[in-house]
Amino acid sequence: MLKPLALTLTLLSTPLAPWQAAPTTTTGTTALTWQPCPGDTGAATTTKPTTSKPTDSGPADTTATKTTTTGLECADLQVPADWQKPEGRKITLKLGRLKATGGTAKGSVLVSYGGPGAPGIAMTRSLQSWWTDLRKSMDIVTWDTRGYGADQFQGLSTGLPCTWTRIPLADVPQDDADLGRLSDTNRGYAEACRLKDRELFANMSSADHARDMEAIRKALGDDQLNYYGASYAGFYGQAYARLFPARVRTMVLDGTWNHSAADWQRELEAMAATNEQSMRRFFTWCTRNDCAEVPALWRKLIARAASKPIPTKTPNVAYKTGDLQSFALGLARQGTAAWPKLATAIRKASKGDASDFVPASGARYPDQATPVTECTDWPRFADLSQLTATIKRLRKLAPNAGAANTFATSTLNCIGWPVPVTNPPAPLPTGLPPLLGAGAWGESDATERILAQVPGSVTIHHDGPGHTLYGTNPCARDHINAYFTSRTLPPSKTQC
Repeated sequence: MLKPLALTLTLLSTPLAPWQAAPTTTTGTTALTWQPCPGDTGAATTTKPTTSKPTDSGPADTTATKTTTTGLECADLQVPADWQKPEGRKITLKLGRLKATGGTAKGSVLVSYGGPGAPGIAMTRSLQSWWTDLRKSMDIVTWDTRGYGADQFQGLSTGLPCTWTRIPLADVPQDDADLGRLSDTNRGYAEACRLKDRELFANMSSADHARDMEAIRKALGDDQLNYYGASYAGFYGQAYARLFPARVRTMVLDGTWNHSAADWQRELEAMAATNEQSMRRFFTWCTRNDCAEVPALWRKLIARAASKPIPTKTPNVAYKTGDLQSFALGLARQGTAAWPKLATAIRKASKGDASDFVPASGARYPDQATPVTECTDWPRFADLSQLTATIKRLRKLAPNAGAANTFATSTLNCIGWPVPVTNPPAPLPTGLPPLLGAGAWGESDATERILAQVPGSVTIHHDGPGHTLYGTNPCARDHINAYFTSRTLPPSKTQC
């Protein structure tokens, strides 16, 4: 996801509108009816879908009806609530489009900002300047993803009538009794949402979003897909590449994580190693900036917190080792702007007061929102022995970061979930065209692990903090635009 709206792997946290039944029309390749989006003042227009699309040698001309509009246009698209039942109930996807400004469009780029649940239309409206150069030749198309509705996510597609509650990340269960209580707690959160719309709740995975993307491609009339996926939307792209490899023309995965690993345990280890590197980067800085004692203080602190939580001045808040590691990693990833604060927080906590780790607002413990999409994408631990062995291995591999902020800990909130994992990680297929990745510290490493499976692919690296590059890094944006318009990739190991 993209930094201006501060959306990360965890979900947004504002309430959803009640679901309303959508008309039961079928999805096809007929023309979409574009009109000003709700709250937009652009002139209404209706266009035909393009009939000639970008080819491997570059963008081709189209026969779309030329129109001039201002602002963002919107259109409705009906898709199955359950893609396994294509003739069943339909839901509405709201699409948004910024038309090309340089004359007849030479194709379209489908954009998703991740979240999951980031409102594509609202964000594209507020971030139009990002797309100025790409719009000279391409239409920018986005959509509000299924389930994430108006009141909580600003989404205009059919919503799931849930309240996405912030849930503290679970402590690692110590025995079967702990595991059973955690399973019951998680099921309670899930059932409160699931019982309001069982069908939609069960069809919210990244693969379902990817099938929606294919429906959008068909509705636009595009022979192949050009896709920009930021943060969690990189999972949608990876799912699309597995499901529809022949339909991929270009795909950019920006600041995402690897959902295409053949060995998920090894991927967890890679995540922990990346987190350990973040802490070591901070410790290296400390050796040159008057906090050389902090690494040793940190190791003593997390050892002590394992048996006795470190108190804070906030009533009823004390932090165990995993809590401290999660908060410290969040600061370590922010770079030099946050490192002095982290050093001070560690010094203070080592004296018995962890107050400087307490967030200024919001939840007081590391948390995530009700993980409706995530719990269908992420593998869960089968039993206590598997969980214990994995956590022990990650803590040994990353003694300073532990298992914090990896899928090993975030998936604890999926144990007991009433819907199975329907979109598990799997390798990408052969035959994909070269893809383009991008990312800052850690993210570029994860993206490179994905793209190593696709010959000719390139990842743009940024040696610094941040989350996604397109919106804030002009160097990366220029390379990405060139790739979309002409399939020109930057040199291998490009630094931006």
